[in-house]
Amino acid sequence: MTEHDIVNTLQETGALLTGHFELRSGLHSNRFFQCANLLRYPRIAGKLCQELVVRSGAVVDLSSSTGVISPALGGILVGHEVARSLDRQCIFAEKQDDRLVMRRFSIKPGELYIVAEDVITRGGRVAETVELVRSAGAEVLAILVIVDRSAGKAHFDQPLFSLLKMAPEVWEPKDCPMCARQEPFVHPGS
Repeated sequence: MTEHDIVNTLQETGALLTGHFELRSGLHSNRFFQCANLLRYPRIAGKLCQELVVRSGAVVDLSSSTGVISPALGGILVGHEVARSLDRQCIFAEKQDDRLVMRRFSIKPGELYIVAEDVITRGGRVAETVELVRSAGAEVLAILVIVDRSAGKAHFDQPLFSLLKMAPEVWEPKDCPMCARQEPFVHPGS
């Protein structure tokens, strides 16, 4: 699967959007990645997650992992598909008071996890998930994401693999060329 194939798939499913967007940060952008649109199509999402596993598995022995852990909410389905590809267990961390915690599952010392997420921009939720694993005495083998919206600027101690790296252009509203043309903007979900 080429990068062109991946971009086309993301566009066809409505996951990679082009337009005028006001982001949560208040900045404006001409592109937005909405992974939920991809995840509406289980076979397609499964195929992309399988491709992610194949690519990362060529570098890191993922078969040595205990399981896959994802931050809720966006990463749960990605983690599930990655775990399915590897025939491993899948768990997730949940938000509580705006922090990720383990509520339903436990991690044992010595276990080895893969962190799976849909998209990262700065990697904050992934970093929180890594810390949850480490604080339980376990380790993280690798981090797998569908889209690295930081274009490679997010860094972790573990290897990071993504199907697509992108850095959409962003502007302050006063500098936005689409605002200058008086094009209306939308607030996409995140």
